Amino acid sequence: MTTTLKKNGISSFRAVGLRFRAAAMAKKRRVGTTIFMLLLALLVFGAFAPAFAPLPSLSSFSSRSDIARLNSMGDKNKFEIADDMFWKDGKPFQIIGGDLHYFRVLPEYWEDRLLRAKALGLNTIQTYVPWNLHEPREGQLVFTGIADIFSFLNLCQKLDLLVMLRVGPYICAEWDFGGFPAWLLTIEPAVRLRSSDPAFINLVERWWGILLPKIVSYAYKNGGPIIMVQIENEFGSYGDDKDYLHHLVRIARGHLGDDVTLYTTDGGSRENLNKGTIPGDSVFSVSWLVVWLCYNHGFLILAVDFSTGDDPWPNFKLQKEFNAPGKSPPLSTEFYTGWLTHWGEHIANTDATVTASYLERILSKNGSAVLYMAHGGTNFGFYSGANTGADETDYKPDLTSYDYDAPIKESGDIDNPKYQALRRVIAKYTAVPLPSVPSNTEKKAYGLIKLQKTKSLFNIVDTTYFDGVTESENPLAMESLDQMFGFMLYVSDYKAKANGGLLFIPKVHDRAQVFISCPSDNYDENPEYVGTVARWSNTSIRLPHTQCTSDNRIYILVENMGRINYGKYIFDKKGILSPVYLDGKPLQKWKMLPIPFHNLNEDQKNNSVISDAYTDLRESVQIKLKNKRNYHPVPAFYIGHLTVDEVKDTFLSFRGWSKGVVFINGFNLGRFWPSFGPQCNLYVPAPILQEGKNLVVILELEAPNAELFVASVDHPDFTCGSSANSRVHQI
Repeated sequence: MTTTLKKNGISSFRAVGLRFRAAAMAKKRRVGTTIFMLLLALLVFGAFAPAFAPLPSLSSFSSRSDIARLNSMGDKNKFEIADDMFWKDGKPFQIIGGDLHYFRVLPEYWEDRLLRAKALGLNTIQTYVPWNLHEPREGQLVFTGIADIFSFLNLCQKLDLLVMLRVGPYICAEWDFGGFPAWLLTIEPAVRLRSSDPAFINLVERWWGILLPKIVSYAYKNGGPIIMVQIENEFGSYGDDKDYLHHLVRIARGHLGDDVTLYTTDGGSRENLNKGTIPGDSVFSVSWLVVWLCYNHGFLILAVDFSTGDDPWPNFKLQKEFNAPGKSPPLSTEFYTGWLTHWGEHIANTDATVTASYLERILSKNGSAVLYMAHGGTNFGFYSGANTGADETDYKPDLTSYDYDAPIKESGDIDNPKYQALRRVIAKYTAVPLPSVPSNTEKKAYGLIKLQKTKSLFNIVDTTYFDGVTESENPLAMESLDQMFGFMLYVSDYKAKANGGLLFIPKVHDRAQVFISCPSDNYDENPEYVGTVARWSNTSIRLPHTQCTSDNRIYILVENMGRINYGKYIFDKKGILSPVYLDGKPLQKWKMLPIPFHNLNEDQKNNSVISDAYTDLRESVQIKLKNKRNYHPVPAFYIGHLTVDEVKDTFLSFRGWSKGVVFINGFNLGRFWPSFGPQCNLYVPAPILQEGKNLVVILELEAPNAELFVASVDHPDFTCGSSANSRVHQI
């Protein structure tokens, strides 16, 4: 989805609320001579009618449909655009859809969430395909578990839901690196992303050469659910490389054929439309403040989005200027039901009544709309993305929750005003009664989970013996050491100074905790914490004077908090990306140690750090922890068990904790940061749990809850963090 919406605060956000997108299509198709005079009469009438008058009701097309289809080929399994309408199997069709991303929902819950979307009245599901989920390392393909897109498509078909598939290669979506795999950042010379750079085009051609042949059998023409396939996303807001767009169309057509509708998405100003579309009668454009390009029977289609609070129909009129006559059905491909939230902001929400009323403005005139989001879900693992403001230091990482204030909540709940208001509107414009509304999934509060500290992170990843240490004169980026997510530890020695010295790191992505120690003094304690350097508040740190008998040792633990997913700073390497200066002179001779936590789509069994932490728990009687109650900010592992009598959804409350990552039964649930807020509780879907004991492993980067517990509760909570830190992202 796009991040170009302007907001000046919570009140204006609620007033503006959402944006819409609309779509239409290019190059009017020819018909037989038997209907030539009828079409001529319609065109003459159109010259005296408004540029985009309300379309006739779908039922009024019955006799016209008979005439228009008189000489057509077989209409079975045919989806096309003509007469400024979508046509499905020879009949006018109104898309009432919603985004629901398979990679943000556990596979065990896919059918449940789709049924809730169907009960809302949706007939179409829109989803992205993140390249980085399916090829996390070059040549390593993943299409199982949460990445099993084919099972998801089969479920959509089983439930009679059509699909609009957004295959990238760039998707935005508040997803790490906009869906690009991080290994693209390791290629030398650097690849120019989202361009006609031959190196990049070759990589896309190879990826799509794997993906598209696998999905072509799911196309509607082949009896599957996919009615349209999106290429690129919001390109008009990024660049104007028309050769790049032509390359994508050529690749897609080569695999999907000429009779599958293609589309992409961009911003909806005239400037963005001019940059993001391909001129001529082969291009179809649709208006939604963000432009997207589509192809129908060889014709490229463009769409635009706009804010809730705007009258959608002038935007649909704008889209007609970028489409051939008869190829511009009004479609909002991203009708915003809510908005994203970054750490440190108030949780976003929009008014249910306003949202529903603007949806009705589209549907009542036979326009089509896709809710973004119908169901947001969760950014499990390390896949949440980030945005920027004025420059790349104005860094804003996304929450673990992707609730989005959508009508179907993160945990699947639907007993909320927005779901009810939207359903009432949609019910007016469907030919058959809507399915009954399912009940909420049951939640359970299992109570307090007592935790035990095992070892600090430094005890486990001792650089004197841990495998994987790399040495270099200067710090290297994480990606250079094949560390795509998580953390990297940088270690160097320096001469002790009477004043301690002033440390400065010009460029760190994204957050660095700095520690020092005396390595030659048989120093058994953890290194001493001296300060934090953040990408968004990069200041110098005065190091304390030490009594070391020889050199001091400095440890810099850098956290990758999510790659930028939108805008010109998307080429977002992680780690220390500059020299490290002490009193103005660069420190050299660094040791770098990747810390291997597994991500969402990786094998949970191959995680040496978690395994070591769990070993410490089993051998806890042999561990002598000094200053047990002195929790200064040193990263450490805390382990306990959640006892479950009957398996239900739950939430883990991290009130009183600082910042870190949590794993349950080896599953990477995601990041927590209640000290900054607003998210206090992390959603725990029932399929992660089992009856009996469930292992909970927490990496706390700073200070834990003083009583060493987390609570299993039955509700979400977005009220954590200091109000002084709270903000609304100015997009």
